Amino acid sequence: MKIIRTSTIPKSIDTFCRGLLRQLQDEEDMEVVVVSSPGHEMDEISQREGVKTISVPMQRRISPFKDLRSLWQLYRVFRYEKPVMVHSMTPKAGLLSMIAAWIARVPVRLHTFTGLVFPTSTGLQRHILMLTDRITCACATHIIPEGEGVRNDLLSHRITRKPLRVLGHGNIRGIDLCHFDPTLPEISNLAANIRQPDRLTFIFIGRIVGDKGINELISAFTRLHHERPNTRLLLIGGYEPELDPINPDTEQTICQHPAIEAVGQQQDVRPWLAASNIFVFPSYREGFPNVVIEAGAMGLPSIVTDINGSREIISHGENGVIIPPRNTEALYSVMHQLTDNHELRTLLASKARDMIASRFEQGFVRNCLIEYYKSILPTIKQNTR
Repeated sequence: MKIIRTSTIPKSIDTFCRGLLRQLQDEEDMEVVVVSSPGHEMDEISQREGVKTISVPMQRRISPFKDLRSLWQLYRVFRYEKPVMVHSMTPKAGLLSMIAAWIARVPVRLHTFTGLVFPTSTGLQRHILMLTDRITCACATHIIPEGEGVRNDLLSHRITRKPLRVLGHGNIRGIDLCHFDPTLPEISNLAANIRQPDRLTFIFIGRIVGDKGINELISAFTRLHHERPNTRLLLIGGYEPELDPINPDTEQTICQHPAIEAVGQQQDVRPWLAASNIFVFPSYREGFPNVVIEAGAMGLPSIVTDINGSREIISHGENGVIIPPRNTEALYSVMHQLTDNHELRTLLASKARDMIASRFEQGFVRNCLIEYYKSILPTIKQNTR
């Protein structure tokens, strides 16, 4: 059976479906086609996974004329390929793919919500985002929310009345615990060059943007460092000034502060995690942040905000601490507490990896998706006779 996986940019497929696409073809006897915007990742996906890829340009932002062109191209692809299922992820690909698949009469139209933007939006933008999510759901036959938090938001805001299926413990990617292992010699050696044994290191991994709580993080850390000079902060990730810039004062502090190191995007974050003591992730909104899972797998306790996804990964007082979002004082207080309280830090760290392994191991997560595919395949067969 032919299935098409779509995303707005190929990096999303490359990140969330690495190894899964080949497994579907080799072990589950499915023909997989990937449709996404052009990019070098498309060639990499094709070669690594052994799947066919088709490039259709899609804009991440609202762009009516370009969106209509993308919609027409997607429709033509679906009509030509004749899949039994189109499975989309990311907002724009979800909207366009579900509409195009509905018009093309694809039997099963599945969309995964990896996060929702409208709950933290306001005004006209909020109404537009809610409308596009409603259209996506209306055109889909099946919907997977990534986590109970996303599911509850879809229901409470009346985005859809269709059944929503959360798979496993919510996460749709899972984690390879053999890869994210702090005891690997090659990781330990690299971490030794990054680690500063005389300093307690906080680490953030993600986009350096306002929505990730960077303004609050920098404010809290500068205050903490003034009182505890043996601390430092690592920032792993790139800026996106055109989408969600941080405050100018925050950017200036990052550039000038002697204990803040912004090292940009890193292909492999494991050495940086292994060289750190505490992961901090004060984001305003998420779907199901894989980076929190990765930090836990590397044995780090986490400070996260009380938002979708993060609260489903971190159990307060067990493998980390949960604080209110957009609250600099609360963030500073917890960072200060964990800096001074070695016993608490050790206790949280001791449970971090085991709690991740019990719920988000990659094989378990993938099996949940494959079993879900199989549960709707009989329906597909009946509908396509």
